[in-house]
Amino acid sequence: MSYHPVYTIGHGTRKAGDFLNLLKRFGIEYLIDVRSAPYSKYNPQYNRFALKAFLEQHGIRYVFMGDAMGGRPGDPGCYHAEGKVDYSVVKTKEFFRQGIERLKKAHIQGLKVAVMCSESKPCECHRSKLIGEVLRDDGIFLQHIDERGNVKHQIEVMNELNKGVSAISLFGDDPV
Repeated sequence: MSYHPVYTIGHGTRKAGDFLNLLKRFGIEYLIDVRSAPYSKYNPQYNRFALKAFLEQHGIRYVFMGDAMGGRPGDPGCYHAEGKVDYSVVKTKEFFRQGIERLKKAHIQGLKVAVMCSESKPCECHRSKLIGEVLRDDGIFLQHIDERGNVKHQIEVMNELNKGVSAISLFGDDPV
């Protein structure tokens, strides 16, 4: 089986047409929405049902998985006392593991998917910090479509996030 990437994208403030053009450019067939709250006060074109209708008019399937893979889980046990999400807890939860398994199954089946959230900068979103790192552990490296429409590899995004200190190296998990 040939390699095909799993992409991520953040809608940010992009116009719907620009967003669609990016999805088409990368051959996306399925958009996986991982927003915990799939609505946008300032960009209503990205509200769940409006986005679903728009994408399906253009031949792209919309799948909501924010309940399983969202960055703000409904489970209060996923938060530190100060209210910040604890990704180390989230990744052990059954709902999250089921979402990851669905995404891995789509990848194995060769489906061309993009995981979407609202944040256009991948280093500022749980797409890279949580989903990307869990998939990396399983040998699947995300390709993040950034705010400029360029692609960044999961390792590159995590290196940026860690201010140039490599989180992983080409020779294993230990920094060189």
